[in-house]
Amino acid sequence: MPNHVVLEVCVESVDHAVAAERGGAHRIELCSDLASGGITPSVALFEASRHHLRLPIHALIRPRAGDFLYSDYEFEIMERDIHMAKQLRMDGIVLGLLDENGRVDVPRTRTLVDVAHPLPVTFHRAFDECQDMDACLEAVIQTGAARILTSAGQARATDGITALAHLVRAAGDRIVVMPGGGVDVDNVQLILRRTAAREIHTSLGLSAAATNHASGLSGEASAAAGGDSSEFEGRVRKVREMLEAFIRAVAP
Repeated sequence: MPNHVVLEVCVESVDHAVAAERGGAHRIELCSDLASGGITPSVALFEASRHHLRLPIHALIRPRAGDFLYSDYEFEIMERDIHMAKQLRMDGIVLGLLDENGRVDVPRTRTLVDVAHPLPVTFHRAFDECQDMDACLEAVIQTGAARILTSAGQARATDGITALAHLVRAAGDRIVVMPGGGVDVDNVQLILRRTAAREIHTSLGLSAAATNHASGLSGEASAAAGGDSSEFEGRVRKVREMLEAFIRAVAP
């Protein structure tokens, strides 16, 4: 079992990024438009987040919502956005590309991994669109990416927990498999115990709040899901406390 677990928190604002840092997150994934699954943030959001945070920031590079089969023009935009993220002192890149058959686009992904170097690359939940996850695991490893963010093809990590455990074992030390999707204070220890993952990813309700807002729910309903920054900080702190308790419990 791991003796340390990295807590990555996904946010789409500086307010929630700062709250996540105060709550004990180890790393931030920064994106915009969580209601669509996230797209590349603006330059201003990159700049402001870097100015106010000490934590590592991993930048989502996704030119649009929808599928992960990108045109040549969209691929060029991704290259340019990675260069921009490096110039703005981001600490990692998050992306995912599939081919017309729904498999990992190894050549293009490898190109973007090279563009991102020396920043590590996370292959995001585009991975969950793959039909053969063992084959896709090997394909992502071929690209040189550092980790995979996945719920093993399910909406929530808890629903794919057996497959996640298999992916963690199959990956070994070759690549990090980071469970994500519906991770919260009530299930984080279960996911870690069942999968032996070394890193875990959560938005702690922000994606639900964004989706509710985009669906036309009231401001009160959206706030109940996402919460203000102080409430969000408290949720992050509770998850971090659960991580620490888990580590103590499994320590030899």
